[in-house]
Amino acid sequence: MTSAVLSVPPAEPTVAAAHFLSRLSFEADVSDVRADLLAGVPGLVVVDSRSDAAWAQGHIPGALHLPTARIPELAGELVDREATVVTYCWGPGCNGATRAALAFARLGYRVKEMLGGFEYWVREGFAFETANGTEQRPIDDLTAPRSGISCAC
Repeated sequence: MTSAVLSVPPAEPTVAAAHFLSRLSFEADVSDVRADLLAGVPGLVVVDSRSDAAWAQGHIPGALHLPTARIPELAGELVDREATVVTYCWGPGCNGATRAALAFARLGYRVKEMLGGFEYWVREGFAFETANGTEQRPIDDLTAPRSGISCAC
């Protein structure tokens, strides 16, 4: 029997461990970002890299609005050089957070990209701010347990 999964053999465990550790050094998920924001972890700056209209439609409470094109111009004024920056954009179908993370990295910042973006923040039932105030939508049970407890992954 031919296996689609095993048509390319898996990496050796030490190589796999290095790969997955590397990924985690570049990425954070929405639940971890939310937990750190709620805990008030010092030195963490969450950056929404979307347009003014997108920001007004909804954004993560406590996030800094800094559209990607303006990062080279404004990052030095708005973001402490010692901070760890977490960038986000719309969602997994958008590479705006990746572009923003690249812009920060090129300026010498430590940076991670928030997987899932604003879409998964909302789908996991977390509160968000809009031009009209704070909103929250029901948890999408395809992304998080309905109970609102951590998936403990």
